[in-house]
Amino acid sequence: MRLFDAHCHLDFMSNMEEVARDAAADGLHVLATTVTPQGYLRARDALAGLPNVGVAVGAHPWWVADGRLSPADVEAAAALAGTTRLVGEVGMDFSPRHVPEGSKDVQRAAFRRICEATAAGSDPAHPTVMSIHAVRSAAEVLDVLRATGCLERCRCVFHWFSGSSDELHAAVVAGCWFSVNPMMLRTRRGREYARQVPLRRLLTETDLPPGEGVPFSAAQIEGALRECLASIAEARSCDAEGLARTVCENAGRLLA
Repeated sequence: MRLFDAHCHLDFMSNMEEVARDAAADGLHVLATTVTPQGYLRARDALAGLPNVGVAVGAHPWWVADGRLSPADVEAAAALAGTTRLVGEVGMDFSPRHVPEGSKDVQRAAFRRICEATAAGSDPAHPTVMSIHAVRSAAEVLDVLRATGCLERCRCVFHWFSGSSDELHAAVVAGCWFSVNPMMLRTRRGREYARQVPLRRLLTETDLPPGEGVPFSAAQIEGALRECLASIAEARSCDAEGLARTVCENAGRLLA
């Protein structure tokens, strides 16, 4: 492993198998998050046998909030989350820019159901890894993770953390991990958070591609990861190559 992408939507790429194979040849390992249980099943089957890719079952809060994911879909995601080691993208989003008004309750119920199943299915010897979306909801997300046992039984990774500094502190104290991408690092707060989080729980991600159903490349993923490492290294006053090695070591512990 030369580089690690902790949050990438390979299934949005029209040529995901080609990208995954090219990434393997380049020593690039990817946690492929999905947004629906159907997307997870397609990606899982298409990418089976590629040791550099782990596919996570997802139920994205935007899809839950606007009804693209039905209650039956949420149950399907929960059932899969209880039997697979990788879960994501899941969580809650309370930003009015992203979700319809009045969707908090349905999001909260769906996230709680998935967390309950995830915690119940997590193997203490190899805990389930969760990649978590928490926009204007970090405190409530932490409450659900705590109440369902995920904080104790799983390895919880906040993807693109954007909460308050108090919420960041609470997530650090709770033992959560953090994956950082170039978009986050283009803001002053994002760079400061990348500087503050414990180095042993810091991961890189891309959250690419920017849209669905388009061709992409492993080179573009690597370029984004290199940009991410350079920005974090500047924020933390450290060497980018050394940081890349540390992130890969972190990824090894996360997935062990």
